[in-house]
Amino acid sequence: MDSKITDKIADELALRMERSKKPVPIGVSNRHVHLTKEHFKTLFGQDFEPTLYRQLGQPGFFACNECVTIQTQKGKFEGVRMIGPYRAYTQIELSVSDAVKLGLNPPVRDSGKVENTPGLTIIGPKGTVTVPNGVILAKRHIHFTPKDAEDFKIKDNQIVRVRVGSGGEREIVFEQVLCRVSDKFALEMHLDIEEANAAMVRNGAQAFIV
Repeated sequence: MDSKITDKIADELALRMERSKKPVPIGVSNRHVHLTKEHFKTLFGQDFEPTLYRQLGQPGFFACNECVTIQTQKGKFEGVRMIGPYRAYTQIELSVSDAVKLGLNPPVRDSGKVENTPGLTIIGPKGTVTVPNGVILAKRHIHFTPKDAEDFKIKDNQIVRVRVGSGGEREIVFEQVLCRVSDKFALEMHLDIEEANAAMVRNGAQAFIV
């Protein structure tokens, strides 16, 4: 075998071993909504603003006290929490089983890519909004700061494999995990509730890039 090829393979194996020793904290999300300011005001009133329920792992992001009902002709969910701050677009993130109950077939998407996605009706205490699109299944992903990305030797939009639930009865290696790098992020892997349950992990558990 050509020495350049063997050197490349050796370097790749060494990099994988190095990454696999560095833990990445996990954040687990249930169904939730991101709202534009306009839609929030319609749902909760012109004089109302989102209020803090708890801070989230990503800087500037927070779970709100404000919850809505999301509804289609097939079903509905009440008590769906808003995640702040306001967004430039309204987005609804569901699990697969949520989507089935609502009679929807949303695609797996990175956040913000809501073109050609289904919509639904959002009901608040003061009003109702029907959005033509915005419902997605969130693509599993890891947030990196630039420094973290440098430490892990990761590039923005790189796809990796991640071991979750290491040593547990339902340890899983997730494929097709998107890496996102920004100075606005904190190091954290995001899974939806079904993915986390499949590996029997909760918020704060550790993942390892393999």
